[in-house]
Amino acid sequence: MKLIEAIIKPFKLDEVKDALNEIGVEGITVSEVKGFGRQKGHTELYRGAEYVVDFIPKIKLEIAVNDALVNKVVETIQNTAKTGRIGDGKIFVLPLEEAVRIRTGESGDEAV
Repeated sequence: MKLIEAIIKPFKLDEVKDALNEIGVEGITVSEVKGFGRQKGHTELYRGAEYVVDFIPKIKLEIAVNDALVNKVVETIQNTAKTGRIGDGKIFVLPLEEAVRIRTGESGDEAV
């Protein structure tokens, strides 16, 4: 099992969610996060005062999947979230040692 974490632009969330549903992903955790990478933020003008926005709003997706589905999920997120501009995001694939469904007590692949 793997845990896939993806940081994407907020306006891409619905499109990515729909694409993941189409390939059989049954569960996604979504968080609103802030951060920066190579973008390094930007400067904005508000009521005549200039200020720096260091942290850019992003969406973080967390998806637990069986090993067989990992490449398909990564490709789907990459193809769907891509705009070709800086700040499109990142995808991380982490090993997932155990998963337990609280309601039924199922564990491992059955819980995912």
